Amino acid sequence: KKGGTKAVCATGDAQPDAPPSVQGTLPHFIQEPEDAYIVKSNPIKLRCRAAPALQIFFKCNGEWVHQNEHFSQEYKDLNTGLKVREVMINVSRQQVEDFHGPEDYWCLCVAWSHLGTSKSRKATVRIAYLRKNFEQDPQGKEVPINGMIVLHCRPPEGVPVAEVEWLKNEELLSSQADDNIDTRADHNLIINEARLSDSGNYTCLASNIVAKRRSATATVIVFVNGGWSLWTEWSACNVPCGRGVQKRSRTCTNPAPLNGGAFCEGMSVQKITCNALCPIDGGWDEWTVWTVCSSQCERQRSRECNSPAPRHRGKMCEGNSEATENCTDGLCTQNRKLLHDVKPQSMDGSNDVALYSGLGAGIIAVAILVVAVMLYRKNHSEYGVDVIDSSALAGGFQSFNFKTTRQGNPLLLNSSMQPDLTVGRTYSTPLCFQDGADKELFDPLPDIKVKVQSSFMVSLGVAERAEFHAKAPAETFPRDLSRDYSSTADRRKKGLLTLNGPFSASKELLRTTGVFGHPGGRLVVPNTGVGLLVPHGAVAENMSWEMYMVINQGETSVQTLEGCEILLGPEVTYGPPGLDLFCPVAMTIAHCAEVDAENWNIQLKRKTQDSKWEDVMAVEEESTSCYCLMDSTSCHLLLDQPGSYALVGEPLTQAAVKRLKLAVFGSMEAGSMSYSLRVYCVDDTPHAFQGVVAAEKSRGGQLLEEPKMLPFRANTFSLQVSIQDVPQFLWSIKPFTTCQEFSFPQVWCSNQQPLHCAFSLERYSPATAQLSCKISVRQVKGHEQILQVYTAVAETEKESVPFFMQTDCTITSQTGPKAFKIPLSIRQRICATFDTANAKGKDWQLLAQKLHLDRNLGYFAKQQSPSAVILSLWEARHQDTADLDSLASALEEIGKIHSKSSPKDQDEPESDFNHIQAGSLCGTGKLTNQKTEDSAAPEYTG
Repeated sequence: KKGGTKAVCATGDAQPDAPPSVQGTLPHFIQEPEDAYIVKSNPIKLRCRAAPALQIFFKCNGEWVHQNEHFSQEYKDLNTGLKVREVMINVSRQQVEDFHGPEDYWCLCVAWSHLGTSKSRKATVRIAYLRKNFEQDPQGKEVPINGMIVLHCRPPEGVPVAEVEWLKNEELLSSQADDNIDTRADHNLIINEARLSDSGNYTCLASNIVAKRRSATATVIVFVNGGWSLWTEWSACNVPCGRGVQKRSRTCTNPAPLNGGAFCEGMSVQKITCNALCPIDGGWDEWTVWTVCSSQCERQRSRECNSPAPRHRGKMCEGNSEATENCTDGLCTQNRKLLHDVKPQSMDGSNDVALYSGLGAGIIAVAILVVAVMLYRKNHSEYGVDVIDSSALAGGFQSFNFKTTRQGNPLLLNSSMQPDLTVGRTYSTPLCFQDGADKELFDPLPDIKVKVQSSFMVSLGVAERAEFHAKAPAETFPRDLSRDYSSTADRRKKGLLTLNGPFSASKELLRTTGVFGHPGGRLVVPNTGVGLLVPHGAVAENMSWEMYMVINQGETSVQTLEGCEILLGPEVTYGPPGLDLFCPVAMTIAHCAEVDAENWNIQLKRKTQDSKWEDVMAVEEESTSCYCLMDSTSCHLLLDQPGSYALVGEPLTQAAVKRLKLAVFGSMEAGSMSYSLRVYCVDDTPHAFQGVVAAEKSRGGQLLEEPKMLPFRANTFSLQVSIQDVPQFLWSIKPFTTCQEFSFPQVWCSNQQPLHCAFSLERYSPATAQLSCKISVRQVKGHEQILQVYTAVAETEKESVPFFMQTDCTITSQTGPKAFKIPLSIRQRICATFDTANAKGKDWQLLAQKLHLDRNLGYFAKQQSPSAVILSLWEARHQDTADLDSLASALEEIGKIHSKSSPKDQDEPESDFNHIQAGSLCGTGKLTNQKTEDSAAPEYTG
C-alpha cells in the first residue's frame, strides 16, 4: 500500500493541470488480458490498457507480479484527450508448469486512479498440446448403394480441443457443397445415401494451434447387388417333331453387380416341355380311269395328293398329277386319214441313219476326251505346281523356276519330307498374348521354321507365306542365305528369341562424325549412353582424321551369339579402319547388367573381317591388348584398333540380373471412345529406350509415368503385365485382357529390341476426361514394379513427361580443350610428375590406385605415357559429372601421404604437386609458369 500511495502522490504532483473530469472517474479498461495458450516453449504476452490510470499492476494466481517484470508505456488518446496507460507481462511455459493449484494459471490487472482501483477480468494461461493417438479411428465399410454411411472419429486429447475435418482421397470434404454429406458436432461423418462416387479412402484430420494429426485411413466401398433383367421370350421348341424343350433366359444386369456386390440369386434359365406336331408327307390317290381317245389320238388320267394330304410342314407328293398316252399304238390320222398308206420302209431307213450317226459321234467324242485328259495330266505334273524338294532343307536352297498354272493348284510336297504345312502369320509388333494359340507361335520349337515364298505366290500378289517345318540342323543352310532364312531358326535352336517390331524394321544407323587433330576431342551419340574420347596427342601434329562412330541397328550381333549369351548394350563401330593413333581412344557403352562376377561372365567381342565375332577379353580378366572398366550402368573401354565392338553376357547362375526399363504410353484414338495404353519392357540402356521413343513419337503417344527399372532374373520365369484399379463405372476393358504375359526367352533374349503389349480401354461417356489406374509388371518368383497412370485423355489437356533429360542435346562432337574436363596444362603437369620414376613411390601406379583404376596394370605399363591413359579413362568415366572433386581429392591424398612420409623433402617435388591439386583444377592456368623441380621433366604431348 505504501508503494501504491507513493505512486499516486507522485503521479498527482506530476499532473497539476489534469482536467477536472479525470479527477472524478475510476480507471476504465480499454483492453483486458485475454485467455492464451503456450505453444511449445514460446512465452505469451498479456496486455492491459486503462484510462485514466496512475498505475497498473498484474496479479497472477493471487500474487502480485514483480514490478521489474512489467513493461509499461503511456500515451495520449487523440479522441478523448485522456492519458492511456498500457502494461504488458510475459508468461513462460516454466511458470505455468511450476504452478500447482486447483484451477488453471490465471492473471488479472489492477489499475489505480485518484478515486480508487479497478480490476480486469481473469485471463487463463494454459499449455497447448495435441496427443498423437486418436481415441477412435474410423473403420472401413462396405455399404450397399443408397445405404447410409456412418464413419466415427474421436480426435486425440488436446488443449485447445482439436477441430475435426474429413478428407476423401486426400481432398477436403465440405458438407456445404454436398447436401448428402453431414459432418456432425460429434466429429462423425454421415453420408445419407451412398453413391458409387462415395467409394474412396477417408481420413479424419484433427488440428489445433499446436499440430495436425491424421487418423488411420478407412476404405469405403459402395457396392451394387446384382438384379435380374426381364425374361426373354420363350424359344421355339428344340425338336421339329415330338416332345421337346423350350427355354427362356435372363441376365444379372439390372443392375450388374459392382465392387463385390452379390450376384443375383435364382436361375438364369428356365425350361418347359413342348410338343411339336410331326410333319405328315402327302400321298397320291389312285389314278382315275383313262379318258376316251381324243381326235389327237391321246387319252388322259389324273390323281390327287390326298392319301394323306400334307400337313404340319409335310412334303408335297413327288411326281405328276396327270398322265397322257397315245391310244392307237402309234397309228394316228394325218389330215383325217389313216397312216396305213405311209410306207414303213422309208421310216426304217431314216431311223437307221440317225442311229449310226449318233454312235460315230459318240466314239469320236470319247477319243478326244481321253487324249485331252492325258495331255492335261502330263502338263499338270511337269509345270503346274510349286515343287519343294527335301534337298532344299538338307543341303541348301536350290534355284527353282516356278511356272504358274491355275490359282487353285495346291503346293505339291515331296513325300519324304512330311512337313507341317501352315500359313504364316505376320506380326508387325512384339505381341503380348491374349490366348494360347498366339502364344504357341512364339514358344521355342524343337524344329526349324523355314519361310519359302514361291514365285507362283508372288506372281499372284499373295502376301502370305507358306511355312515348312523340318527337323534339319541350322548348319545346313548356305552361309549367304543364312541371314534371310535361318535367323529365326538359329535363335530358336539356341534359346534366343527376338520379336521384331517396327523398331528393328528400320535399319537406319545412328552415326556421328568429327574431324580430330592433335588436340583431340569427343564424339557423342545423344541419349544413347555411347561416346568416344580421342585424347590430346593421339593424332600426330599437322595431321587430322575424320573419325566416325556408329550404333548398328538390326540383328547382326544376335545371329552369331551362342549358348545363353545375350547382348548387354548396343553394338558400336568406330573408324575409319585405317586409323593410326599414338595412344588408345576411350569408348563408353551403356549396359543393362547388374554387374556381379559370381553371376555373370561378361565378354567384350569384336567383329572380324568376315563378319564373325571373336572374343577380345573377359571383363574380369587381365589383358594388355585392351582395357575394360565396368561401372554400374556403363562400360569404359580403352581400344587400340578401330572396328565393331559389343558387350556380351552369359549368366552363370539363376541369380544373374539384367535391368529392364518399364514405360507406359497412351494415346486416344481419333474420333472414338477408345484409349490405348502401351506398356514397354526394354533393356535398361538409353539407346534401347530411344527406339521406343521414336516409335511413340510417330504414333502420337504420350509418356504417362516416369520410366521405372525392374531387375529381371535369369530364373526362367515369365514376365506378367496386368492392369489394375480401372474405374469400372467409367471405363470398360475387354474380358481376359487385363493380364498379359511375356515368356522368359522373349524378355531375356530381347537383345535391345523393345517388347510391348497394349491394353485397350473404352469409356462409357464422352464426359469422362480422366483415366487413373495402375500397371503391375512382375516376374514370376521375382521383382514387381508398379506404374501409376493418371492422365487427361483429351488431347488438348495432355502434358507430356519428357522422354530424356537431354532431349534438346544436339552436340555430337567437340574438339580441342573444351572437350575435356582437365585443363591441358594440368594434364601435362600430372603426366610429367607421375610418369617419371620417383624414389618415394610417387608414380602412375599410385595415381591409378587413388583413382580406383588399380586393376589390369599391365595394360598401362606398356603405354608410352601410363598417366595420360589413366587420365583419359578418368575423363571417359566422369564425362557426365561436371566437377573434378574425385581427381582433386585423389591428388590431395597423395600429397598428404608423401608430406608425412618425408617431411624434410616437403619443399621439393611435393611443392609442385600441391600446386597442381590446390589451384590448377579450377582452371586458373597459373601453374604453367611456376618453376619447380619436377617441371624439368619432359612434358607428355602424345
